[in-house]
Amino acid sequence: MKYANLWQEELVVSCLFLTEQDGFSFLFLPMQGSESMNKMASILSLLGDDILLRILRSVRSPTDRKSWSLVCKHFYHLEALCKERLQLLRRKMLTRILERYGNLLHLDFSLCPQITDECLEQVARLSGQHLRSINLSKLSCFSHIGLFMLAKGCENLVEIDLSSCSRIGDKEADAISQAKNLQSLKLVKCQQISDLGLVCIAVRCGKLRYLNLKWCVGISDSGIEMVAVKCKELRFLDLSYLQITNKSIASVAQLEYLETLVLVGCVSVDDEGLDFLKDGCKSLQRLDVSKCQNVSCNGIISVTSGSIPLQQLTLAYCVPVTSAIFASLQKFESLQSIKFDGCEVSSSGLESIGKSCKYLQELSLSKCSGATDEGISLLVAGCRDLRIVDLTCCHNLTDVAVSAIGMSCTNLSCLKMESCSLVTETSLNVLGDNCHFLEVLDLTDSSINNTGLKFISRCSKLTTLKLGICESISDEGLTYIGAHCSDLLELDLYRSAGVGDVGLAAIACACPKLKICNLSYCIAITDESLKSLSQLEGLHNLEIRGCIHVTSAGLSAIAMGCRHLVELDIKRCCCVDDVGLVTLVHCCQNLRQINISYCPISDVGMLALANLSCLQNIKLVHLRNVSLDTFAFGLLACKSLKKIKVLKHLKSLLPPGIFEHLEEQGCRIRWMDKPL
Repeated sequence: MKYANLWQEELVVSCLFLTEQDGFSFLFLPMQGSESMNKMASILSLLGDDILLRILRSVRSPTDRKSWSLVCKHFYHLEALCKERLQLLRRKMLTRILERYGNLLHLDFSLCPQITDECLEQVARLSGQHLRSINLSKLSCFSHIGLFMLAKGCENLVEIDLSSCSRIGDKEADAISQAKNLQSLKLVKCQQISDLGLVCIAVRCGKLRYLNLKWCVGISDSGIEMVAVKCKELRFLDLSYLQITNKSIASVAQLEYLETLVLVGCVSVDDEGLDFLKDGCKSLQRLDVSKCQNVSCNGIISVTSGSIPLQQLTLAYCVPVTSAIFASLQKFESLQSIKFDGCEVSSSGLESIGKSCKYLQELSLSKCSGATDEGISLLVAGCRDLRIVDLTCCHNLTDVAVSAIGMSCTNLSCLKMESCSLVTETSLNVLGDNCHFLEVLDLTDSSINNTGLKFISRCSKLTTLKLGICESISDEGLTYIGAHCSDLLELDLYRSAGVGDVGLAAIACACPKLKICNLSYCIAITDESLKSLSQLEGLHNLEIRGCIHVTSAGLSAIAMGCRHLVELDIKRCCCVDDVGLVTLVHCCQNLRQINISYCPISDVGMLALANLSCLQNIKLVHLRNVSLDTFAFGLLACKSLKKIKVLKHLKSLLPPGIFEHLEEQGCRIRWMDKPL
């Protein structure tokens, strides 16, 4: 199915746009009155549930799926049967949702901070038969009791994400281990887990294939050794920033199916540890030793001298990439990704990559000293299948290098050139002529002008365009983009002061899919720009920090038009007051993050924020018109807060215990000491 749109408005029903590929014929029925419902019922009776479910599974838009469910009771029932994934925003809806959707396979609670043990018990009881994955990342209101009930009650659970759950410790790890069919476990930043908890998981969860322990600083060699012994099926292992030594690497090397090993910031691992990988890990395809300060060129060469089928190598901020390292990579003809961010490279080394790694698809040289026009040109002459190239802060590159990329890499999909100030419209013309599959382009802090944007607009598949701090662009350039890049999803114009209302109107009119827009410090824009953007119903992230001509009228237009807004930054918008904020709260109930620092908001606006049940991240610096009592009440009334940013001196001015209470609820507080 290419498109389906079903809706019921008053007594007009339109139904089922199908293609011949689906084996159905085209059907469109505009009917009125009671006769319409009878005819609709008779037609639907000809279609079995299996056909209707095939149709429904082809409807991708959540709005269209909702429209489907409103056609009739039978459609409403089928929509419930078909739904497999759900992201919960409000805890109070949990019971109703679980009772309605009995076939859920994947649950995401990461945006609902008030998930408790009781909630997890409900999940186990109502969805335990089918549930396969659950995301509980960044939550802190449940304990080992809830996790135990979840693990025991969901026999088919294979994936759990507990990343950044500050209260996860050994008791919780023991509870998780009851999920004996677990295959994927994310414990990023669970800093209270020790070897004891990890051993419980390793012993009982022998089917694990994916394990992420990044920043689990309580884990040492003992825990990793047990994982290597008990979890023989592991394919992915992230040990970044753990205080492990070469002993752990020796154990990990025995995992014969391991495909990805990430060791970022493992400062106690050295060349001896990498030497273990040479003869072990026969399946290793991806290795990341970024920021491993004690790893030298010899260690890298040792790994590459073995028989591992390496496809991706990341050495960011690690060692100077010498000619010996480049030479050692020549044997890997199937190498697809190389990341040398922050390392010193040479033109001769890049040339050797071009000659040997013919199938390279990703190259990252961000902040690499030694990256020159000559080196890039020589590399891309051989690596013509490159899809992703990152040249961020390669300050010496000119049009020569970018033109070579454009001529050689016609399948390019992502090019990042932030702070490449020597690149001009000359090479952008080459990109526009040759790189028709380009989707992501970062020209932040560059010398691009309107002519350059005209050339770039020929890359009609662009979805992400970053033009922050581009002082030479104006409305004219944006008009070119709007005219040809209708698939744009993200536009960044941070501090591009030449952009105004006319350019934004062109973008809003021609780019209906836009979801993320950064206009911070674009001081020429007014309420007219926001009125133009208000027609973008899918807009969910808007930054207008420092836009001094924007008023509450403009913000109100955004609120009424962009009701799916999730993140908003209006810091230093000195003409936005309570009127705009109250309208925003009324219309955008899914708002999760807001920055109102330095705005002339009063007690009325502060109290309004308490009505945002999904609000998790709020920045409240220098709100001079808000009283201390209202400030305190507002903080306590926002029940879902995970992170706040406030002035340091408020700690002594507000009633005692407020911030302690917030921290107990899992809220992180960032104290600022900024003059007005």
